[in-house]
Amino acid sequence: MTTASAPATRGGSRARVGVQRFGTFLSGMIMPNIPALIAWGIFTAFFIDVGWTPNADLATIVGPFIHYALPLLIAYTGGSIVYNVRGGVVAVIATMGAIAGSDLLVANFNAALAEGERPLNEVHMFIGAMILAPIAAYTMKWLDSLWDGRIKAGFEMLVNMFSAGIWGFVLAILGFYPIAWLVNGLMQALGNAVNWLVEVNLLPLTSILIEPAKVFFLNNAINHGVLTPLGIQQSAEDGSSILFLLEANPGPGVGLLLAFTFFGLGAARASAPGAAVIQFFGGIHEVYFPYALMKPILILALIAGGMTGVTTNMLLGGALRAPAAPGSIIAVLAQTATGAYVAVILSVILSATVTFLVSWVILRASRKRDLEAMAATDDAFGAAITQTEAAKGKSSEHLSGMRGGAATQADGGVEPAVMTEREIRNIVFACDAGMGSSAMGASVLRNKIKKAGIEDVTVVNKAIANLDASADLVITQNQLTDRARQQTPGAVHVSVDNFMNSPKYDEVVDLVRAQHQDGA
Repeated sequence: MTTASAPATRGGSRARVGVQRFGTFLSGMIMPNIPALIAWGIFTAFFIDVGWTPNADLATIVGPFIHYALPLLIAYTGGSIVYNVRGGVVAVIATMGAIAGSDLLVANFNAALAEGERPLNEVHMFIGAMILAPIAAYTMKWLDSLWDGRIKAGFEMLVNMFSAGIWGFVLAILGFYPIAWLVNGLMQALGNAVNWLVEVNLLPLTSILIEPAKVFFLNNAINHGVLTPLGIQQSAEDGSSILFLLEANPGPGVGLLLAFTFFGLGAARASAPGAAVIQFFGGIHEVYFPYALMKPILILALIAGGMTGVTTNMLLGGALRAPAAPGSIIAVLAQTATGAYVAVILSVILSATVTFLVSWVILRASRKRDLEAMAATDDAFGAAITQTEAAKGKSSEHLSGMRGGAATQADGGVEPAVMTEREIRNIVFACDAGMGSSAMGASVLRNKIKKAGIEDVTVVNKAIANLDASADLVITQNQLTDRARQQTPGAVHVSVDNFMNSPKYDEVVDLVRAQHQDGA
């Protein structure tokens, strides 16, 4: 069973999807390495001169960790996304060239300074890694395709090893000169821009971009492409950075959800308390996006709350040592810099309060109109959830679980039962990252199969890029089915609108049960 592919995206939507894909790729390089960033933050918190337990010996780990290990980890992750281990290795070689080139540029600049002038600090090649990783992996993949099938038997390993080594050497030269120069200049320009915004007290204006970008899933490009690299650079120099709080502050989201808890209507009001717990303590910000999308003017409340939080942190010195991921209050407090707890906690409380109050005014002003609309249909919240999942480009277990009585099928119906002669033994849930949504969907179906008394059927979750011929049946969110079908054309493909409560799971269970009964 498969669904028809989604209509082609056009105009502004195409541009939005392009930014989303770009942001998703950046996120794919950064997110798997967040544990390393957390570990670095812990080393910083404990062992540097101003840490909780200063230790000069252990503090020597901090510099090499941020300057070499983290950029190289990002490079390897990005390269492996494109071309597996081979792409990752070549990406690391290229990024090492950029690191060395940047160090030389900084050293030459500092050597030419007059006595008393402030020297430049090291530039950490996070952006360089994110630029070079896809370039290295894609070009290596293309080069391998040129002589694929043309190498004499017995020489494959020789060619593969030397071609990657030689091409890595070439890319390291590319990283050493133009990329290092470009990234150093870019980081200097971005750093100066941020410093200027701080000096003239305009940093809160960034919320005008960040809060709407979050709602429309365009924030990854801003957060992972700009804020995280700049924040890490600042944290390496000063021990902490306010930039880590611009996007991760859970205050605006929980303020909006609390407003719906007290003043919302229908399914939105009923689901808001649970969503607030997930958002605030679980750090899954996406759960509040449908509430804003069902009444877009509420984005003004989010902006007001975001600006309040940033202003509070600017005035009181609130900052984090490392990125807070996910953006829960627990992760935020864990990464809060020494002496900044009052500022950070107050910024969360005040941003939530301001968002709550502005949302209350908006909801009260439109209550009569909303009641009239709800009398005609109670699907507004369900439509907003569907719009949110469409904006994200994939389904979410957290959003899907909030639908309640809202419509659960974007197309208004369920397709006929799955029909196939292929024996189903291995069922795979696939999404972009192979985590989160697909993991929850796999858990739901696994429980259904277990309750049906069916054995010898495995249900796992994977990233679409990792699908292989072992999959008998692949379940994907409808906007991802075409990509999954390209990876495993021989498998049965099932499209669902959401991973949590699709009626198509029952059809899959019926199919597998029928096959087992026929084979008995």
